[in-house]
Amino acid sequence: QGGCSAKLPADLLKKAIAKLAKPDNPNLLVGIDTCDDAGVYKLTEEIALIETTDFFPPICSDPFEFGQIAASNALSDVFAMGGSVLTAMNLVMFPAAGIPFEALGEILAGGLDKVTEAGGVIAGGHTIADYPPKYGLAVTGTVHPNRIIANHQASPEEILVLSKPVGTGTLVAGQRIGEAASADYRLALETMKQLNRKGAEIMQRYNVRAATDITGFGLLGHALNIAQGSRLQLRIEAKKVPLLPGARRLVERGCIPGGALRNLTYVESSTVFDARVSYDEKMLLCDPQTSGGLLMCVKPDCVTELINDLHAAGYTSAAVIGETAATSHPALFVY
Repeated sequence: QGGCSAKLPADLLKKAIAKLAKPDNPNLLVGIDTCDDAGVYKLTEEIALIETTDFFPPICSDPFEFGQIAASNALSDVFAMGGSVLTAMNLVMFPAAGIPFEALGEILAGGLDKVTEAGGVIAGGHTIADYPPKYGLAVTGTVHPNRIIANHQASPEEILVLSKPVGTGTLVAGQRIGEAASADYRLALETMKQLNRKGAEIMQRYNVRAATDITGFGLLGHALNIAQGSRLQLRIEAKKVPLLPGARRLVERGCIPGGALRNLTYVESSTVFDARVSYDEKMLLCDPQTSGGLLMCVKPDCVTELINDLHAAGYTSAAVIGETAATSHPALFVY
């Protein structure tokens, strides 16, 4: 399993951290208790630090592209919180023999390319001899303490906007068994390399206060974090969710990543599916994404302008996919 498909299942992760003592520090503005995308620590009345890390095994065969995608995925957590990137540290697990060391240089160059595009700098890193290779970043960003975008700040009657199409997990799985069309797979790679930096700027422009990025737990898994953190319901219209070309065809042919099945198991007890939602649609909504888009909770009066700005910024598939509601039972309603 490459990319964010390699994540531990969400239910196991919650069990592992359930008994950890909660930090008792008023400057920790966002911690692990809301399953948010990053931690946020207040330094001054004007500056808060955003801290996050992400790494995973290769998701493609080209080492430079792998570095780009892994870095884009790690940087995304800062953008999901509405922040700007300051620095990043390379996290490298690579075998001492068996793979040409030139490949490691290409991976690092790909990571540097995206950190630079994000407006940050590489400040160092750490290596461990390991196989298969794994790469990612520990990232530090900043945000104004009063401008944090967090998954527990959604309000009822907001509109759900998704900035990127889903289906990367399915297309990567399809490529590995020779079933994905080359053009569809190439588009999936380009989508994963696209930074969420401009999306963060647009969210701040329109005063979005709740959002998350869609990664290994799939659209529904990350939507559930918003619903539970904000104690409300997210209503998602399955047919409005933008899909990468070829993803539906692969799922219909039985190409379903194991992560999608685990994600469905995780969300099922908190989700009501309308009878019209097909099994294939459930799999796509639970498809584990790598460097996926931003799921935003947007005030109704600025949705049209926000969508137009996302399209102009290169998020051409950005779309309205649902809304929030005051009830919290069930946490998710998919229709």
